[in-house]
Amino acid sequence: MSAADSAPPTVDAPDSALEAVPGGPYAPPPTGLTHRRGPFTKGDRVQLTDPKGRLHTVVLEPGKQFHTHRGAVEHDALLGRPEGIVVTSTGGTDYLALRPLLVDFVLSMPRGATVVYPKDAAQIITYADIFPGARVLEAGVGSGALSCSLLRAIGDAGRLVSYERREDFAAVAQRNIETFFGGPHPAHTIRVGDLLESRERDIDRVILDMLAPWDVIDTVSAALLPGGVVCAYVATTTQLSRVVEALRGHGTFAEPAAFETMMRNWHVEGLAVRPGHRMVGHTGFLVTARRLADGVTPPVRRRRPAKTGLGEAPDPAVAGLDPAVAGVTDPGAVPAATVPAVVASSNSDPVAPAAEGQAEA
Repeated sequence: MSAADSAPPTVDAPDSALEAVPGGPYAPPPTGLTHRRGPFTKGDRVQLTDPKGRLHTVVLEPGKQFHTHRGAVEHDALLGRPEGIVVTSTGGTDYLALRPLLVDFVLSMPRGATVVYPKDAAQIITYADIFPGARVLEAGVGSGALSCSLLRAIGDAGRLVSYERREDFAAVAQRNIETFFGGPHPAHTIRVGDLLESRERDIDRVILDMLAPWDVIDTVSAALLPGGVVCAYVATTTQLSRVVEALRGHGTFAEPAAFETMMRNWHVEGLAVRPGHRMVGHTGFLVTARRLADGVTPPVRRRRPAKTGLGEAPDPAVAGLDPAVAGVTDPGAVPAATVPAVVASSNSDPVAPAAEGQAEA
């Protein structure tokens, strides 16, 4: 066999199998990639950071200038240059030039409705298990912040259908999404209307950012595949309780999980390490649940509920209260030895006796 016969074949034309593989040598670049790497080009969004940490976002155009009270920065000084450079204004102020991250874009983009904060969007992507190629149904597109995260997670091969009741919110969200990705995303569809009108089927994940998610549980159940995940984002404890009980009572979902996330920055300078003075505290609760197969009865969840949770009056002996304080008219109904005295003082702590009484019980 000659050397020419043993040499590996050369690829002269695109192969259909290679074209079908995302990221293959002949596959088109993912949506938005052209504005995410490489030297700065015309139309790129650039974030300039001054010495005090203040951020300024500009869209590059040849021949233009960015003006501040500290002088002007030439766009031409950025075009063709790599990220991470420092440019100096005519007033002598240095600016660090980087492309804005998604978190930067979300916190500074125009808003129609309140956005889902990045800390919650990150939890939704993880706990709702949003994967490449997933078919996702979203209710409440708002300003499009969460949609940007969902679209980046599912990629061009996925599908995101977003329902929004208000046409003005949908328009703002569409503009923000197209601005971030540099144009329309091929996997995204926005529909103005109510999720109750949806006839979507074979959906992998459902994300609910709406006032009354319990109203659409039937629609969500019909849309989800067995094993699919529903994730509801709500703001108040009353909403949290109602959506969890609605999922439990529906009969087609496994036991829901509910949680919230709080994020705190830290100040670190040498040995001076301390928590930041401000933090992003409560923004909302997340509730997730899995879709069961049709005809399957969810297993009974074994839990030990509080008596008050069942609408019963607490036992004064267990609660550690004096019968008169608890409203018991017959002191003989409760053994005196089991009732700790309540000290009539502003410093009294009724929690401590209650904990002791529960421990003894």
